[in-house]
Amino acid sequence: MSRVGKKPIPLPKGVKISIGGELAVEGPKGRLTVPIPNGVRLVQKDSTLEVEREGDQYAALHGLTRALAANAITGVSSGFTREMDIVGIGYRADVKGRIATFTLGYSHPIEFYLPDGVEMRVDKQTHLVITGHDKQALGQVCANIRSLRPPEPYKQKGIRYTGEVLRKKVGKTGAGGK
Repeated sequence: MSRVGKKPIPLPKGVKISIGGELAVEGPKGRLTVPIPNGVRLVQKDSTLEVEREGDQYAALHGLTRALAANAITGVSSGFTREMDIVGIGYRADVKGRIATFTLGYSHPIEFYLPDGVEMRVDKQTHLVITGHDKQALGQVCANIRSLRPPEPYKQKGIRYTGEVLRKKVGKTGAGGK
């Protein structure tokens, strides 16, 4: 039996679910839908949601569906947050409405459009706090922002996740071999 799949999902107050061809979750932060694959069904018992499967051939989908449903319920009730740091002299970010502007050492500033459901706050011009109710969309936005200037291995300059461990390479050592 799937260890992830058999764990019940608690439903917090203020979260409404409806089970049909897909799971629709609505809460104070927004609304999300999770597809329910064939061979897996969702059952609401009291204030918990349980995932059941029809046979062992659906084991992988069992755990996946449970994880996606739990992420949707957590997202609409409390939301998700990712933090990023910009490292480098003159590198900074600014947000005006739905457009984030990055200065990352290129000849021009980069404008990045934030999709609906994803908010960004900039602290001290180099610390980004990105929040949203959809975990997948939030992770994709963070990956796209990081790809604007990934950390380089020698001086570690670029955009990184807060707490990300990077391996630093040793540079050249000087006198050649003649």
